[in-house]
Parts: sequence; structure tokens; C-alpha cells
Amino acid sequence: MHEIVGDDAVHRVEGLPGESAPVGLTLALGRMRALGATGLRIALPAPGHPLGLSGPPEFNARAMEAEEAVVCHGAAFGLVPEVYEAGPDGDVHVEVVWHVLSVREAPPADVPSLGEAERELAEALRDATAVLSRLDVAGSGPVAEAAIDAYRARAERGREVLAPGYPPRAVRVLELAQRVGLLMSLADENGHGGAVSSAEMGARAEALRPVERVARRAQVAAYNSVVEERERGVR
Repeated sequence: MHEIVGDDAVHRVEGLPGESAPVGLTLALGRMRALGATGLRIALPAPGHPLGLSGPPEFNARAMEAEEAVVCHGAAFGLVPEVYEAGPDGDVHVEVVWHVLSVREAPPADVPSLGEAERELAEALRDATAVLSRLDVAGSGPVAEAAIDAYRARAERGREVLAPGYPPRAVRVLELAQRVGLLMSLADENGHGGAVSSAEMGARAEALRPVERVARRAQVAAYNSVVEERERGVR
């Protein structure tokens, strides 16, 4: 995700209806609006979990390979990013080509409400922490502590995780999902920790798998909350 939203990335949109060649992101957003798009939803699918997708199979397959996509609300197309590096040695930059494909106009798969996402995050984090503590494999040590301190420092500086206009609960859910993601990364970097037997390693993986799934669901719920509320007539 960082490569896609990074300040230095060059974005182009390819396959946009009415355009014979790739266009810049600003022009593409204006054209999508003219084509009827009233909002954008994020999708964060993973193998076996088509989170945020609605079909058809061709779009789902491309999005699953990229592990992320954007689906337009109000217009039957979506965009799948392809990220790569370009330029000569010493002047390499990131380029993102967004491929426009047709999508099925249907509710996105497995996206919870903000309330559901917040509750699921709290429950999953509590359960996983209990299992990891029992196995003595939770992220620990100076590296983990430094990373958590850095996260807290960013939060205390009022880091803006969502654009103005999002409901407060969306900000709260996304902050918690990002904290869970940080803890997951620390657990990965810490290897298997104290899990020395295959049974312990299996238990560790089983404990973390649902947490990762819940965190992705929460991110999608938070990012898409403005579109969802507008669709329900809340805004």
C-alpha cells in the first residue's frame, strides 16, 4: 500500500472508457465522475478471501493477484494497480499503472460495519494475545518496544489517518487496525519466538491467522465508511 499512496509514485490509468492511451490520475478521476462514479471503495483480497470484491471472475482474479483494488460506486468498473520501478540507476522511481476493468454491480464481499469491525478487532486481539502469551511467542525485546514507541509518537502528533469528513468511529477503527497490523509485523519479525516445536508453531499460526483477516476487514470498513453512509442516506 505504501508504494501506491507514496508521494513519489507516478500514477497512470490505463483502459479508461473514452481514452485510447493511459492518462494521469487527476484526469482519470474526473472522467470516472463523468461516467457516473460517486465514490470509491477499497478492496483488500487475499487467497481464499475475496474481501471487498463483487466479481466478475476476471476482475477478482486480477485483484486477488495484486491483493488490492478500487471499486467504483455508481459505475460498473474497478481499478487494479500494477506497481513497478522505472528509471536509470540512481534515479529509480515508483510507477503505478491502474488497469480499468468491468465489475459486477453488487454488494462487496465480507465487508463488516464499523461497529462489527471494532468489536471483532477487540475480540481477535484479546484472544490472540492470550494464546501468544501462553506460548511465549509474542513480539518482545528492544526492537519491538522501539517500534511500538514510534507508533505511539506518531499517534500523539495527531497523525491524520483519514481525510476530513470521515466518521470518528472510522478513524478509531483504522487506528486500531493499524496497531494490530504493527503487532502482526513485529510477530513476523520476531520469528517463531519461543515456539520451538511444530505443534507450538502451528498454534501460533492459528492464533495469528484470524487476527490478520479481521484487521483487513476493519481497514476496508473504515476506508469505505463514507461511501457506505452516503449510500444509506446518513450523509
